[in-house]
Amino acid sequence: MKNVIIPIDFSDTSFNAARYAAQMLAGRKDMNVILYHMFENEEDAGTSATYLESLKKELHSKGVANVEWVKEQGDDLIDSLSRLAYQKASAFIIMGITGKSAIAQVLVGSNTLKLADENVCPVLIVPADATFRGIKNVVFASDFENVELTTPAIHLKQFLEIFKPNLHVVNVNSEQYISLTEEYEEKKAALKSILSEYKPIFHFIRLYNVEEAINQFVEDKNIDVIITVPHYHSLWSQIFGSHTKKLAYQSHVPVLAIHE
Repeated sequence: MKNVIIPIDFSDTSFNAARYAAQMLAGRKDMNVILYHMFENEEDAGTSATYLESLKKELHSKGVANVEWVKEQGDDLIDSLSRLAYQKASAFIIMGITGKSAIAQVLVGSNTLKLADENVCPVLIVPADATFRGIKNVVFASDFENVELTTPAIHLKQFLEIFKPNLHVVNVNSEQYISLTEEYEEKKAALKSILSEYKPIFHFIRLYNVEEAINQFVEDKNIDVIITVPHYHSLWSQIFGSHTKKLAYQSHVPVLAIHE
């Protein structure tokens, strides 16, 4: 049984993430959903339990076979989620995010992005306007740096094995791709070998703006999930640093962060 944790703060964003997850996991008897809520004041405990039980029943009605909920008092969501994910050997955590305003990005986005930047377990970031349409096509964004060491093969293959989508591998670079260098051909061959059972299709895009290139690729190829790897000097570190988290905030499809 694979555990999936969904943090719930009773916001529209977290409810949307839960409902997206419900459609994604409907009918999968090998998956167990854990609804998690943290409250600060003891007087909120009873109300929290009522809302969580109601959401549990809703997910059941949508076809999710196994649902439970956990609530606890505390003030450090990231630490508590990390501990729970470790205890439950969580396959991944599903969290919402919204980018409609700068304030919303601070209030809602901060915990999601902090958790995605931690090496806890894979985190699926669900945009506020995301609607589930199946997971038929995914794109793995790779910077092609040390692919043998930095490709998170175990977690990546676990996700691919659950949904069995078409796998696209994209590399964006403003200086390459008039023709692939011998070094790039070697890296492509190494990554192709790692992911061979999923028959990856490779795409090389010569463009300076990384997130713009990926978002356009998502639209052109009807991509359902973007997969990326948070490690230093990587595509992810560029996006989460100098590009001010634009991909996570602007994408209309979920972003799955998997650490190496």
